Amino acid sequence: MSFREESDDGKEIRKPFLHTGSWYRMGSRQSSMMASGQTMRDSSISVVACVLIVALGPIQFGFTSGYSSPTQSAITKDLSLSLSEYSIFGSLSNVGAMVGAIASGQIAEYIGRKGSLMIAAIPNIIGWLAISFARDASFLYMGRLLEGFGVGIISYTVPVYIAEISPQNLRGSLGSVNQLSVTIGIMLAYLLGLFVEWRILAVLGILPCTILIPGLFFIPESPRWLAKMGMTEDFETSLQVLRGFDTDISIEVNEIKRSVASTTRRTTIRFAELKQRKYWLPLMIGIGLLVLQQISGINGVLFYSSTIFATAGVTSSNVATFGLGAVQVLATGLTTWLMDKAGRRLLLIISSAGMTLSLLLVAVAFFLKDFVSTDSSFYSTLGIISVVGVVAMVIAFSLGVGAIPWIIMSEILPINIKGLAGSVATLANWFTAWLVTMTANLLLEWSSGGTFTIYTLVSAFTVVFVTIWVPETKGRTLEEIQWSFR
Repeated sequence: MSFREESDDGKEIRKPFLHTGSWYRMGSRQSSMMASGQTMRDSSISVVACVLIVALGPIQFGFTSGYSSPTQSAITKDLSLSLSEYSIFGSLSNVGAMVGAIASGQIAEYIGRKGSLMIAAIPNIIGWLAISFARDASFLYMGRLLEGFGVGIISYTVPVYIAEISPQNLRGSLGSVNQLSVTIGIMLAYLLGLFVEWRILAVLGILPCTILIPGLFFIPESPRWLAKMGMTEDFETSLQVLRGFDTDISIEVNEIKRSVASTTRRTTIRFAELKQRKYWLPLMIGIGLLVLQQISGINGVLFYSSTIFATAGVTSSNVATFGLGAVQVLATGLTTWLMDKAGRRLLLIISSAGMTLSLLLVAVAFFLKDFVSTDSSFYSTLGIISVVGVVAMVIAFSLGVGAIPWIIMSEILPINIKGLAGSVATLANWFTAWLVTMTANLLLEWSSGGTFTIYTLVSAFTVVFVTIWVPETKGRTLEEIQWSFR
C-alpha cells in the first residue's frame, strides 16, 4: 500500500493510510453541487457521528484501566500469582502506553489520524485475546503490554482528531467526549467485573476495537492533516463533509491554508527550534497540565479505590468502586455540557480547587483515625467522611482536570510540532501515571493521611499553574489559538 505520490509540481506528498473514502468524494465543489448534490446531502457525515465512532477508542482505554480492579482476586487464585506478580500485571499497561506514546505522534503524522487508530486497535485485540487464553503470567504480561501500547496511541490520537474536525463552538464539548468515554469504559469494567468471570471479561474487552476498525472506513480523515500533507482536494472534501453540504466553508478553508502556509510540512522539528516562545510555551503548558493531572493522585484513588474504601470501613468495597465509576461518568457528562459555556480555564480552576479541598478532607480524616479508638462512633464517622472526600475528589476531577488537559494539548500545539510535542506530552502523562500507580499502595501503607496530603499539595499547585499560565481557548479557532503564542 503506497503512502506517497507525486504532486503536479513534482513535490512528494503523503497519502493517508485509510483514504477519506471515494463514496463521498467530490471532484470539485462546483461539480458536486451540479451533479451529485442529493447524493452528498444523503451521505453527509456529521462531526458528532465521527466523534461517536472514534470514542470507541477511549472506551477501550477505560476498560483497560478498570480491568485490573475487579479481577485481582480471581486471577491471582486461578493462575497462582503472588501480589507482586499481579502488581506487575497492573502496571504493565502503563509501560506499554509509554512506548505507544513515544510512537503516537509520528504514527499519526506519517499515516494520518485514522490510520493511527487502526494501528492502535490491532494490538488491543491481540492483547485481550492473550489475557483471555492465559495459562501463566507470561501471557498476562504480553497481553497487558500490547493493550497498553494501543492505549498510548489512542490517548494522543483521539483528542487531536476530535479537535481538528470540530467547529470552534463545539470543540470543547466534543473534546470532552474523549474523557467521558474513558470513564464509561472504567465503569463498564467495574460493573461487568461484578458478574462476569475474568476470561470472559477479557473477551468483552475486544468489542470496542472490533467495532472501531470498520467504523474508521466511514469517517473522513482530519482536514488539517490533509492540508498539511498538501492534499488540497481531499482536505476541502473532508471539511465539506464534516460541516455539511449546504455550509459555506470558504472562510475556514482560507484560515487553514494560511496556517499551513506559515509552517513547514516537515513532520519532525529540531529540538533546537523548541527554544522559540511559540513552541516552548504551549509545550510547557501541555506537559504541565498532563503531568499535574496524574500526580494529583487520581490513578492511585481509582486503581486502589477498593482498598481505600476497605480502610475507611466500607464493607462492600467492589460495589462502592462501581458506584464511584458511575459518579465519575455523570460528572464528566456534566463537563461535556459545560465546556463551551463556562470555558476551559474557569472549569480547570474550579476543578483543581475542589480537588484540593476534597483531598484535604480525606487527609484530615485519615490522620484523625490514628488517634481515635476503633470502637468509637467518631471512628465510623471519620470513615464516612473519608469516603465522602474521595467521591468529592473524583467529582471535582471529572469536572475539569480529567478532560481539559487533553483538550488544551490538542488545541495549543502548532501543527508542525504536534507530532513531536504531542508524543512528549503524552509520554509524560503515562510516565507519571505509572509512577503514581506503582507508589500508591506503598504510600497508603506508609501513611494514608500523608499520601492524601501530598496529593492535596499537588492539586493546590495546579490551581496556581492554571491561573498563571493556561490561556482560555473557548470560542477560538485552532489557528487563532496557535497564533497567540507567537
